[in-house]
Amino acid sequence: MPSHRRTVGGRVLAIVAAILVVKVVASIVSRYPGYFPPDFTTDFLFGREAHFRGGYRWAFYTHILSGPVALMLGLFLVAEWPRRQFPAWHRWIGRLEVACVLGLVAPSGLWMARNAAAGPVAGLGLAALAVATAICAAMGWIDAVRWRYSSHRRWMWRCFLLLASAVVLRMIGGLATVTGWTADWLDPLATWACWVVPLFAFEVRERIS
Repeated sequence: MPSHRRTVGGRVLAIVAAILVVKVVASIVSRYPGYFPPDFTTDFLFGREAHFRGGYRWAFYTHILSGPVALMLGLFLVAEWPRRQFPAWHRWIGRLEVACVLGLVAPSGLWMARNAAAGPVAGLGLAALAVATAICAAMGWIDAVRWRYSSHRRWMWRCFLLLASAVVLRMIGGLATVTGWTADWLDPLATWACWVVPLFAFEVRERIS
């Protein structure tokens, strides 16, 4: 019975997490009208007019268009039921996911990190996030083609958690807004915590399970 309860609890938690991811992605996408054309008085673009040109402009649009796609694809790929019922779909979507992360999400995120609004510490955190995401996607792909499926699943779970850092970052920001918690170090800390903490929790879980 305890084992059954843990299984049901895990499924419920997974469903809640999936709903949260979808909700946050929908919220992010709903703000896109302010980016086409860019409105520098709203949301993410506030105060970025000085460097919103050339490579940064292209990286920004690449990132905001490819990021939600990669996150939603990742949500499908880490789900157990679709993987078991539709293995062919899983393989093709997995290829698309890796191509999206390595070709679009990670490079654009790395480029944008140089101009992080919260300063160089935040920029370093975002750059590390982009590199880590690319490494996880690449390692997951290598393990898949070598039929090392257990290792493949672990790497792709890491990749998904790193992609979901956008969700965690907005949760931290929302919590700070609700509580009225403001500090100069909060944003730089959040850019690290949004991916380091989930990744650390995953590694701990993998070692004790």
